[in-house]
Amino acid sequence: MRAILQHVYDLAFKPDGSQLIVAAGHRVLVWDAADGSLIQPLKGHKDIVYCVAYAKDGKRFASGSADKSIIIWTSKLEGILKYTHNDSIQCVAYNPVTHQLASCSSGDFGLWSPEQKSVNKHKVSSKITCCGWTNDGQYLALGMMNGVVSIRNKNGEEKVKIERPGAASSPIWSIAWNPSKSENHMIIWNRYLSSSMPYIHLVFVFFSSLFFYRDEHNDILAVADWGQRLSFYQLSGKQIGKDRALTYDPCCISYFSKGEYIVMGGSDKQASLYTKDGVRLGTIGEQNAWVWTCRVRPDSNFVVLGCQDGTIACYQLIFSTVHGLYKDRYAYRDSMTDVIVQHLITEQKVRIKCRELVKKIAIYRNRLAIQLPEKILIYELYSDDSSDMHYRVKEKICRKFECNLLVVCSLHIILCQEKRLQCLSFTSIREKEWVMESLIRYIKVIGGPPGREGLLVGLKNGAILKIFVDNPFPITLLKLSTSVRCLDMSASRNKLAVVDEHNTLLVYDINSKELLFQEPNANSVAWNTQCEDMLCFSGNGYLNIKASNFPVHQQKMQGFMVGYNGSKIFCLHVYSMSAVEVPQSAPMYQYLERKMFKEAYQIACLGVTDSDWRDLATEALEGLDFDTAKKAFIRIRDLRYLELINSIEERKKRGENDKELFLADVYAYQGKFHEAARLYKRTGHESRALSMYTDLRMFEYAKEFVGATDPNSSRILMTKQADWAKSSKEPRAAAEMYLSAGEHLKAIEIIGEHGWADMLIDIARKLDKAEREPLGKCALYFKRLKHHGYASETYSKMGDLQALMQLHVETCHWEEAFSLVEKHPQFKNDVFVPYAQWLAENDRFEEAQKAFHKAGRQNEAVKVLEQLTHNAVVENRFNDAGYYYWMLSMQCLDIAREQRNEILKKFERFQHLAELYHVYRSIQRYTDEPFSSYMPETLFNICRFLLNNLTKDIPPGISKVNTLYALAKQSQKLGAYKLARYSYEKLQELHIPSRFQESIERGSLTIRSKPFHDSEGMMCYRCSTNNPLLNNQGSVCINCRQPFIYSASSYEVLPLVQFYLEEGISDEDAVSLIDLEVPHMDERNARLQHTDNDLQALRMDDGLDSAEEDPFTAKMSFEQGGSNFVPVKVSRSVLRSMSRRDVLIKRWPRPLKWEYFRSLLPDVSITMCPTCFKMFHSEDYELLVLQHNCCPYCRRPIDEPN
Repeated sequence: MRAILQHVYDLAFKPDGSQLIVAAGHRVLVWDAADGSLIQPLKGHKDIVYCVAYAKDGKRFASGSADKSIIIWTSKLEGILKYTHNDSIQCVAYNPVTHQLASCSSGDFGLWSPEQKSVNKHKVSSKITCCGWTNDGQYLALGMMNGVVSIRNKNGEEKVKIERPGAASSPIWSIAWNPSKSENHMIIWNRYLSSSMPYIHLVFVFFSSLFFYRDEHNDILAVADWGQRLSFYQLSGKQIGKDRALTYDPCCISYFSKGEYIVMGGSDKQASLYTKDGVRLGTIGEQNAWVWTCRVRPDSNFVVLGCQDGTIACYQLIFSTVHGLYKDRYAYRDSMTDVIVQHLITEQKVRIKCRELVKKIAIYRNRLAIQLPEKILIYELYSDDSSDMHYRVKEKICRKFECNLLVVCSLHIILCQEKRLQCLSFTSIREKEWVMESLIRYIKVIGGPPGREGLLVGLKNGAILKIFVDNPFPITLLKLSTSVRCLDMSASRNKLAVVDEHNTLLVYDINSKELLFQEPNANSVAWNTQCEDMLCFSGNGYLNIKASNFPVHQQKMQGFMVGYNGSKIFCLHVYSMSAVEVPQSAPMYQYLERKMFKEAYQIACLGVTDSDWRDLATEALEGLDFDTAKKAFIRIRDLRYLELINSIEERKKRGENDKELFLADVYAYQGKFHEAARLYKRTGHESRALSMYTDLRMFEYAKEFVGATDPNSSRILMTKQADWAKSSKEPRAAAEMYLSAGEHLKAIEIIGEHGWADMLIDIARKLDKAEREPLGKCALYFKRLKHHGYASETYSKMGDLQALMQLHVETCHWEEAFSLVEKHPQFKNDVFVPYAQWLAENDRFEEAQKAFHKAGRQNEAVKVLEQLTHNAVVENRFNDAGYYYWMLSMQCLDIAREQRNEILKKFERFQHLAELYHVYRSIQRYTDEPFSSYMPETLFNICRFLLNNLTKDIPPGISKVNTLYALAKQSQKLGAYKLARYSYEKLQELHIPSRFQESIERGSLTIRSKPFHDSEGMMCYRCSTNNPLLNNQGSVCINCRQPFIYSASSYEVLPLVQFYLEEGISDEDAVSLIDLEVPHMDERNARLQHTDNDLQALRMDDGLDSAEEDPFTAKMSFEQGGSNFVPVKVSRSVLRSMSRRDVLIKRWPRPLKWEYFRSLLPDVSITMCPTCFKMFHSEDYELLVLQHNCCPYCRRPIDEPN
């Protein structure tokens, strides 16, 4: 403190805090802020200096005086510039960013910057008393004598005007902008404070939740006026909260560097400390005169005051830590008026705004007690959830208490004042009071039922007491010779840890009062809340952990520890509490060394690494503590060892009790194989040792262990060694070992999989034929390797004809298969069916059909043909369709030997369809192809034949339009105009394709110009009747109903008449009689006979007298009677009279009968195909055979025997 004769009106610190500039009388004094020595008084003003200000960059400062002048000084204390106003200077302020100087007088204010030559001045309506720039230097606030605050921009233009109620009588005497950048939460809290909620809401401190309006809210202006009010405003002019009433006229206001506190002084002759929200915290220092100015040294807790009597006083503020801890919840004071509760495990925090100075904090279970200057607030948690952080007010004790320590219980608060302890209920009723014999140094709640909690109390005289809240009599636990500094009791209440004033840790057994051990260099101690025998203590920068009576484990740590819960140690360093995760490895290993497995497990449960768990599990297993080992292996999820333990437990239940055998199993699992083998041998379980070695492929050790040559054991070893060689990808060695051990099947499997044919052949030839399974395996691998010959040789050696046949079939060696079938016909189906399927798969369908037929699979043969026929029709291959239908008919004829009626109908239908498709091929080629090689007469005959034979159901693919069109065109060419006209008329009734439309219409018109008759008809060779060209009765004579026989190439009517044999004449007799060939038979006789069922027959018999009455002459000598067909029946004599050259016989296989035809014009040469029995003019047939090298109808090659 310094006393100066002149008034001290203003102070300013250099930004680095090294100098203090003082406005004292007519001079500016410069002081050293470190030691308080005067550096230099500066002269230059002629009147009282009212104000000083330092630039933010520390390069210059300014002073303003009643002599109306401003002087700019350098940091070297040299005056460099002076300018004046019209009135005395009231205040100056440097822009924190641009270093522009604002100087304010009674009637105006000026803005000067080093870059400008002149000072820009602006008139004001009232005297300016104070001024201040915003943190970003964008705006200047002016406080005026008339109670108005004017906020100007950098150019001096007014942007905001704050007019306060009662302003005329309340001049603004001091203003200050909060230097903090994050003051916004104050806005939120003022809303809560002004609400009518029953309890204080809590706000979790997460930075992401700071939601505010605009940057202007970072600029908060504190305004103090002589209406004895303190107010806060936003940059926009909006007031924050309500006015704070003061009990004095404020002369100065100053913020701490971070904006958390405000210092104010004035007419009450003292400096007071306030929160940034305007809550008064207390008095900094009292003086004998008004305090005109106060300033906080930058980035420190030093406050300097300047008084009216010339006194300059400097104070250092010490902010003590006010806090409380219970298990993992830590409550501490923040910003003097807030309480933050921190969950040390989850790291959650909650802030409680109290709006008053927080003096004491106590926390216990779900209770939180906060002492304020005039009351105590009791909070409780919303729920019993261990992670719940929501507190609400439970009770308020509205009384002023003076106490050194505060403790809260479930239903009480405990106040400690020197030697006195008072127990109060939450309704402020004093229930108990204890007066101690010495000062109370330490007090702690150690738990208990609600309303009956126990307190642990340490006194200055060394006495340690236990007090129950509901008991008026303290219990003395111990009496030490030195003062107690820190206390804690173990979880089971059996041990007591004390730190005395000599920093010695003493641990006592409470029951026996015996000193168990002591440790030096301790300043705090805590028992582990989850483990009875563990405690930790801190001191000399180390954290010490002690388990039972083992040596102490140390590690470095800053601060001092205040709690120990499980594996977490809670450490307080300066003002921050942190939870340190401490692995409990060291004490666990200390227990393991003494084989104390259960205790080691309890320590491990507090928190150790996975490797520590494994060590614990392994040690416990070797110590045969299976229960502890099992729990430890469960923690690290080692299923392999858990299976071992389970198997041992099962064996123990069955009565096994050999610990050495159990230990041998454990050693085997751990990889200590030789130790395990020795134990197995000692317990008489050599087989287990042998299995272990062989399973581990340690065959040399196994042989050593077996020792004497035991053939059976050696063979087993050899097999297992081969197994190992196989699994270790040495197949050739494995195969050779299997062969040596006599395991032929395994050897063959390896050799076959690797395709070593030479080894496989060697084995197959050496094996006896009685060893069928190995030989079968060899043959199977030969097949896979495509060695058909070796496989065949092997199957032959085995005598397995079925497998051999299957081999030939699978490999498609059909010749070998056929030769085998010749010797063994029972395999016929096994060969021909797959052969047919193979042919079908290779698109050789016709051969496939024959193969199916040969195999007796008629259904498959028919299916193949039906599919071929369908495909041919769909693809317009009508020639093939006719051929396939003919084949189908012959197939049906083969089947008909067993099933007659239905199959014979199918035969007739397929024969009919075969002929229709055969003839339609020519019409299709004529209509669809641009050129045709067919003669008009041939096409004309084909069309007529087709139309005469078409029924109502036209077969698929055959077009009646095409047929009629072709017939019309050919009829017109050949002069059959009547038939042509008929065809065109029929076409008009049908749907005509567009490509024929024009031609048909033109033809229809043209034909009308032709005569309405045909050039000639068609003569019947039996009755010589002239038949129309188209006959709706079909291909029969309209008179005698004799069916016409057509040439299968030109489809002209052949001069043939079908005749039938009389009853009693067999086919063989008929052929032999015809072959007799008696040419000069003059006497012939014919007469008409009536047979049964009114069938008329022309009988040719031996009694014919006249040669003119031959039944095959062009005109018959009898009248045709009725509409029924009268077949020609011949007797033996007539058959003898026929020439073999004139008779054609269709020799159908059974069940069909042979058909006989006689040529009436022997000069016309006719040839019949011996396979399909179709008739041809001989010349046409020979030409077609030369062209196709086969029959044009059934495609029988000419060189094929009949």
